[in-house]
Amino acid sequence: MTRAHRPARPHTASPDTVLISGAGIAGLSLAHWLHRLGHTVTVVEKAGAPRHGGYPVDIRGTALDVVERMGLLPRLRDAHIGPRRLTFLDGDGTEVASLAPHALTGGAAGRDLEIRRGDLTDALYGTVRDDVEFLFDDSVDTLDADPSGPGADVTFRSGARRTFGLVVGADGTHSRTREIVFGPENRFHRHLGHCFAVFTMPNTLALADEVVLWNTPGRAAALYAVGDGDEVHALLDFAHPGPPSGLFGDPQAQRTLLTEVFADAGWHVPDMVAAAREAGDLFFDAVGQIRMPRWSSGRAALLGDAAYAPSFLTGQGTSLALVGAYMLAVSLAGRDHTAGLAAYEHGTRAFVTRNQDLADEGGATLFPATAPALARRNARLRTLRSLPSPAPRPAHASLALPDFPAP
Repeated sequence: MTRAHRPARPHTASPDTVLISGAGIAGLSLAHWLHRLGHTVTVVEKAGAPRHGGYPVDIRGTALDVVERMGLLPRLRDAHIGPRRLTFLDGDGTEVASLAPHALTGGAAGRDLEIRRGDLTDALYGTVRDDVEFLFDDSVDTLDADPSGPGADVTFRSGARRTFGLVVGADGTHSRTREIVFGPENRFHRHLGHCFAVFTMPNTLALADEVVLWNTPGRAAALYAVGDGDEVHALLDFAHPGPPSGLFGDPQAQRTLLTEVFADAGWHVPDMVAAAREAGDLFFDAVGQIRMPRWSSGRAALLGDAAYAPSFLTGQGTSLALVGAYMLAVSLAGRDHTAGLAAYEHGTRAFVTRNQDLADEGGATLFPATAPALARRNARLRTLRSLPSPAPRPAHASLALPDFPAP
């Protein structure tokens, strides 16, 4: 059933009407900025409500300027949950190194934010819930974004039909909008050599405000404790030569593969695998990026992970979503959709590419694939014990935001 906070608007092809597919961080951020510019915005979301929960997310560099301009920075600082330490373990559970997280992330201690994804979603939703039309329990089924037509014609899964001046897909790495407009995901997916599973499990180790990461060559297991609660976020990661497409949509097969891959693992990994088999919130996917030669076609555009997912190895997915939404809105101000979408790509692509390129460094640090690579990583970690945190990596803050135009 379709639900909206406001009555459905009449069909229109006004250039100021925008449909955003996806009520995640990218979609809600874009809705905020477009509403401020005077656009009439509709957000469609296949879930029944804004999504809560999920792994903690980072906000760094230029993205901090975005949330400050939204007026959300004080609230998000109050919600900051950053861990105090990051401990690396070898195969038998012996400690390799225990470091301040900023020593590895390249972030700025005392400035960067790490918050629960649900807290960020709630904050963004609160800025637009009374001003933007939301269609929950629905999604885009078909889309004709021909620029020569009077508008983008959309048929929703519910059967409703509408016309918009622009449609933006902010519907994640496995974007339905991208598939409709640009074709299958495998054209744009860059596999980074790993698969992973995330879930929650009991905090049996009494961890508090910390991350513990266990490694053997090609395998990793991590526990992240937010505060000192009864549950922790768990991650299992393993090398895999290609995306295991046959496992997507088959939770039982995913659990079986995890059991096989980690069968002889030490430390507390057997307990983690057992918890994964019982977890009701298990999420399994390939570690990869979306790399596209262009992010728009006709009256359709892509934003955030749908256009340029960087992978969690960069720690920049949320920041790219926030910055991309701001840049798309600013680029559309005072321009028609063709010129605005061209300006969006011109102004944002270099920043996106620099941040996506961090994935190789992140993979080498978190998930060394061979014994020599793991030994080199551990030797480097031991030297970091007594070194100060490095300066923030330029990629995080390599884009200076343009001024936000008057409506």
